[in-house]
Amino acid sequence: MKIRNLTILLWTVLVCFASCKENKQNNETAKVEERPPNIVFILSDDQAWTDYGFMGHKAIETPYLDKLAAESLTFERGYVPTSLCSPSLASIITGVYPRTHMVLGNDRVLPGDDRSSPQPWRSSWRPKNYEAVINHFNTLETLPKLLKNKGYLSFQTGKWWIGNYKNGGFDYGMTHGDPNRGGRHGDYGLEIGRKGMDTLYNYIDLALEKKKPFFMWYAPFLPHAPHTPPDSLLQKYLPKAPTPYVAKYWAMCEWFDKTCGDLMNYIEEKGETENTLFVYVCDNGWIQNEDNSSYDKNSKRSPYDFGLRTPIMYKWKGKIKPLRDSITLTSSLDMVPTVLDLVGMSKPKNLDGISVLDEKKLKSRNAIYGEIYDHDFNTVDSSLQYRMVMTKPYKLILPNLQNAQIKKEIELYNIYTDPKEQNNLANEHPEVVSELKMKIESSWLEN
Repeated sequence: MKIRNLTILLWTVLVCFASCKENKQNNETAKVEERPPNIVFILSDDQAWTDYGFMGHKAIETPYLDKLAAESLTFERGYVPTSLCSPSLASIITGVYPRTHMVLGNDRVLPGDDRSSPQPWRSSWRPKNYEAVINHFNTLETLPKLLKNKGYLSFQTGKWWIGNYKNGGFDYGMTHGDPNRGGRHGDYGLEIGRKGMDTLYNYIDLALEKKKPFFMWYAPFLPHAPHTPPDSLLQKYLPKAPTPYVAKYWAMCEWFDKTCGDLMNYIEEKGETENTLFVYVCDNGWIQNEDNSSYDKNSKRSPYDFGLRTPIMYKWKGKIKPLRDSITLTSSLDMVPTVLDLVGMSKPKNLDGISVLDEKKLKSRNAIYGEIYDHDFNTVDSSLQYRMVMTKPYKLILPNLQNAQIKKEIELYNIYTDPKEQNNLANEHPEVVSELKMKIESSWLEN
């Protein structure tokens, strides 16, 4: 009898132990499943929406970004709200229009400032003028600031215009932003990609060591000028391009693609791909002039699609269904709300975009907007050049008649049948112009 009771007791202990062990394993599994994803923003710099293999370019090879596009929810008709790097990047990190974050251009210039020197941005007044911009920016929410509430470590590499990386809420970064040491738009951050990827890899290793989810800002100075690609790539494109200037630019696009592959491969080697959200966008477009190293006036800094349009991609393996969407209009302003949606965080009320995973909102949105300011800016009213609205199928470009630097013609294009914006339809469709002008004015008043 005693032996039987002892046997029953032992079985009870064993069952309890097995049950406890199973519950512990289940709890550990739940904790793993609850871990927020790493987030990687990959930001191209000065690249036309056409200049990728997956977007149909006949010469430029971008195998790694082609693969990312195939594995992502890829919007071929993405837009940034403005076609210059500093304000565009500020909108990506805050999720609001330039008129809200007030980074309107690359340099703040006040009446009376001397701009006669060859490089006026190196003048002593430039950083002094920019202090007010940085002070205002520090009052805003940014994605890194918001993600801190979820336990994220955030890292900045590449271009960053808003002084020190800490102004964006990053925990670590490459950009010191000290004007006395040449800080303006990235300083040491501009070395990432061009001079290797080790700093970025070290940041990833640090997050993994601390067992923290991470947010990575990878905004390399690529394919941005100076166009100094590896010689092997240049030799590859010289026979294919109409001029050496174009060959250099094409080679830079592939060089950038290779660094993206290096980044994604490193995350794969660390076993983190399935728990990493990749988001891709270009800060503004570029058309390479054939006869010199500069860009065409209808691309960067312009209100046209070759300045504003970009593919936008979202990849989270097993969580986001891959899809190529060539119809739906999206904006880089959607990146912050989409990320917050994916990590289960509430969104600030002032965000100007939507979560692209909210199919109802995505389908019901009938317009997205943009705004262009002077490169050397002061106030919204004095520096505004153009306002734009993009719809299906029309795009209206509305000039600021008070700005002496720009042409004053209202332009209307069918961006679905005329993607290069060759045929201005404003005179043919005055009723469409009137309707879209009202949309712009209404949107402007809402912000």
